[in-house]
Amino acid sequence: MSTSKLENEALKVIELGQTDTANSTALYVPGIDLVFSGDAVYNETHPYLAESNASSRLEWTRALDVIEALHPKAVVTGHGVLEPDSSPRHIEATRRYLHDFDACVIETSTAEELYEKMLSLYPEWVNPGSLWAASKVAKPAQG
Repeated sequence: MSTSKLENEALKVIELGQTDTANSTALYVPGIDLVFSGDAVYNETHPYLAESNASSRLEWTRALDVIEALHPKAVVTGHGVLEPDSSPRHIEATRRYLHDFDACVIETSTAEELYEKMLSLYPEWVNPGSLWAASKVAKPAQG
């Protein structure tokens, strides 16, 4: 963890490892209990999982644990709805989505089934195109 200052406020760069891409980081401002989560936490948005597998999603979950252990009062998400809030609840919501995706990969046979199952669990979440891409990677068409 490296530390810098901005206007007398400590800024700590947190190395997270794999989230929706490799070598992700977050920025923590301990003086005000604020985390800028980068690509780790999503706000009611289907996460980008097209570059992931079960193992890397487990790494992502560990990255969420790192952020949660900071006990932030606010989390600015890297991806979210047009009128976002900065609630720390998005950490758990992202973790639950990753868990649900992994469970649905096991429970379904095709990309279409996976996509529809996840949409039924998260009908209000934005960016279903990301879910479709992830579904096609997780359940490639049988040739």
